[in-house]
Amino acid sequence: MKFGIEEDKQAYRDMLLIRRFEEKAGQLYGRGLIGGFCHLYIGQEAVVTGVQMVLNEGDQVITAYRDHGHMLATGMDPKGVMAELTGRQGGYSKGKGGSMHMFSRDKHFYGGHGIVGAQVSLGTGIAFANRYRENGNLCCTYFGDGAANQGQVYESFNMASLWDLPVIYIIENNQYAMGTSVTRSSAETHFNQRGVSFRIPGMEVDGMDVRAVKAAAEEAAAFVREGNGPIILEMKTYRYRGHSMSDPAKYRSKDEVDKMKDREHDPIERVKTRLVEDHGMAEEDVKAIDKEIRGIVNDAAEFAQNDSEPDPSELWTDIYAEDGSEAA
Repeated sequence: MKFGIEEDKQAYRDMLLIRRFEEKAGQLYGRGLIGGFCHLYIGQEAVVTGVQMVLNEGDQVITAYRDHGHMLATGMDPKGVMAELTGRQGGYSKGKGGSMHMFSRDKHFYGGHGIVGAQVSLGTGIAFANRYRENGNLCCTYFGDGAANQGQVYESFNMASLWDLPVIYIIENNQYAMGTSVTRSSAETHFNQRGVSFRIPGMEVDGMDVRAVKAAAEEAAAFVREGNGPIILEMKTYRYRGHSMSDPAKYRSKDEVDKMKDREHDPIERVKTRLVEDHGMAEEDVKAIDKEIRGIVNDAAEFAQNDSEPDPSELWTDIYAEDGSEAA
C-alpha cells in the first residue's frame, strides 16, 4: 500500500505525538513526578496509528497497560493523559488511575488494564454487546505476546468464534514478554496461528510499517464487518525501552536495539524518509511538524505538573457500597 503525502504527513504527526509524549513521560518519571508503574510505547507507534486510520466512529479500543499510545491515537487529550500519569485532578481518571488505568467513553477507549490478558475477555464482551445491539461497530482488542499464553485468551477466542463476534484481536508481538524472548516462552511463536483450533484466521503484519498495518487493518475490518466473526492480526513490532521504566533491559544487546532504531526499521524515520525523498517535502517543513508536536507535549507536561491534586473526597467517588448502591 502506498500513502499519498497527506496520509504520510498525518501518520508522521500521529506517531511523533506518541513518541514525544512517551519521551516526556520518561523524563517526568525519572524526576519522580510520575509514580508507580510506567510502560512506554516507544518503537511500537505504527501499530496503533495504522489501525486507528481505518476505524469508524463508535468502534472501540481496549488494551493492556502499555496504553498511552492507544489513548493518544483515539484522540484523547495529551493534557488529560499526562495529568493522569502525575496523579492530578485533570486526568482522565481524576488522578486515581495512573498510567495503567485510564478510560474515555467519548473516544470509545475502554482502558489500559493491569492484569495480563484481562482485556481480552473484556474486549470480547464489548464485541458481544455490539452484536447484541446490531450497531455495526467492532472492538479492537490489543494484547501482547506474553498475554497470548493466558488461558482466558483461548476461552475468549472460543466464544468469539462460536458467536461470530465483531472483534479484531491485535497481538503486539514486541518479541519480549517482560524480559523473556518469545523463543524461550512460547512453543508456537507464530501468534497469528493461535486461533486455528477455533477457526479464527490470522495474519502476520510488519508492525514497524504504518502502511502495512493500515492495509492489514482494512482487510480485517472488512472481514469482521461482513459478519464473519473474529480475526487475529499479529503485529511484529519492537519496543526500544525496557518492559517498564524500572527494567534496564539487559536481556538484549545494544546492537540489537540500535539496529531496530535505524532509519530502515524505525516506523517514524521510515515515514520521514518518504516525506522528504518521495514526496519532496522540505526538511524545514518536517522539522516544523516536530516543533509543533514538542510544543503540544510540553504544554501537556506543564499542565500535568501544575494542575491540582485530587481532593481527598475523591477517595469516596466512583465506588459502590456493599448493597450495590453508589457510595455517597
